[in-house]
Amino acid sequence: QLHLVESGGGLVQPGGSLRLSCAATDDILDDYAIGWFRQAPGKGREVVSCISSSDDNTNYADSVKGRFTVGRDSGRRTVFLQMDSLKLEDTATYYCAGRVSYGTSWYCDSDDYDYWGQGTPVTVSL
Repeated sequence: QLHLVESGGGLVQPGGSLRLSCAATDDILDDYAIGWFRQAPGKGREVVSCISSSDDNTNYADSVKGRFTVGRDSGRRTVFLQMDSLKLEDTATYYCAGRVSYGTSWYCDSDDYDYWGQGTPVTVSL
């Protein structure tokens, strides 16, 4: 059982930046593909970005391309989501999700994931 914990959410003005982190409480994330998803109030969950376990192949939703960057820390213990040029519409609760994977494929469908964190809220407001 993989227990994921997100951190780094908060309140930021439009144009600002936040860095979210996803960590496992009792494991490293080396053999897991990770996805970042978000859910805004009154809306469904949507993918933000996803990263493979090997070679760190990445994919992004069109709405965040060029603004968000997903990656792994050097010790491969956490996966971060660097969010720049934040917009009002980025307001949501952000979740990371994991699945065991040993390849170079990323997974950007929520149904692909077995493990989910509790989420961290991000509010972009004037």
